[in-house]
Amino acid sequence: MPANLTPDYLAADRKFKEATTPPQRLAALEEMLATIPKHKGTEKMQADLKRRIAKLRTETQRKKGAARARPFYHVEREGAGQVALVGAPNAGKSSLLAALTNATPEVADYPFSTRVPLSGMAAFEDVQIQLVDLPPITPESEGWLYAIIRGADGALVIVDLAAADVLESTEQLMTLLAAANIELVAPERPRDARAVPAAFVAAKLDAPGAPAALEVFKDLYGQRLPVLPISAEQEVNLDELRRLTFGMLEKIRVYSKKPGKKPDLTVPYILQRGTSVLAAAAVVHKDFAERLRYARLWRHGEIEGQMIGRDHTLEDGDILELHA
Repeated sequence: MPANLTPDYLAADRKFKEATTPPQRLAALEEMLATIPKHKGTEKMQADLKRRIAKLRTETQRKKGAARARPFYHVEREGAGQVALVGAPNAGKSSLLAALTNATPEVADYPFSTRVPLSGMAAFEDVQIQLVDLPPITPESEGWLYAIIRGADGALVIVDLAAADVLESTEQLMTLLAAANIELVAPERPRDARAVPAAFVAAKLDAPGAPAALEVFKDLYGQRLPVLPISAEQEVNLDELRRLTFGMLEKIRVYSKKPGKKPDLTVPYILQRGTSVLAAAAVVHKDFAERLRYARLWRHGEIEGQMIGRDHTLEDGDILELHA
């Protein structure tokens, strides 16, 4: 007997696939159980949902006790990706975090105001990206700080255009990162799995003398990584910074469309760049992947409902209509 899954169930299933924390996954599973059609064709699915809910509840309770033992520097991953804010003392990382997110870091005009990692969610259009403000990089920095950078999906290296020693402090920073076996590469360049995509964020563009300092900085460091000048205080280039940050993640947004309906442009599926139609169908629901016959694609006003195969590679902003 066919399952005849309802839109409410599929929406809950989608929430589960996009969940990043155990409580979010548990809430989505409970919503799936509440909305699944209750008939003989879904009895096995109902039993599986109940089993998964019970298992996740047990794990959640166990982790609550274990959470007390977690080190202070542990940062739970959230959103479409995690990007570390890296810099020398007093470079302006905390001001940038406050400008891009709802986080409330301590912003001060003295060094080392950031002592532990602090995260916030930055919005790029319809996507949330986790930014992690880290303590400054110095010769005394501990290994855990470098471990967070290595594990991040990207890094924004904040430099202070208003600082007289911006070139020296940047060189020391890059030397310390290299000594910690952290390779920063431009987002668009080929790299191995150990490299971290990164860019320089030249902060305090509104400061006296900053434009001249920016040109000198670009001459010396612009060949290593992209350089984006910004002013957090005057909100200069913050939208471009959000776009740059999303590009580091190597993710794409794909929107769903049901046959005969308008596309759902509210919440995209966040997929890895290079994802095929078949892989995307598996994210939507495993039943689609198993029974997928073909799909139709809408792309940036250039392609309107074109029939495509299962191996077609998707791009950011694609609208996908699956036919099983």
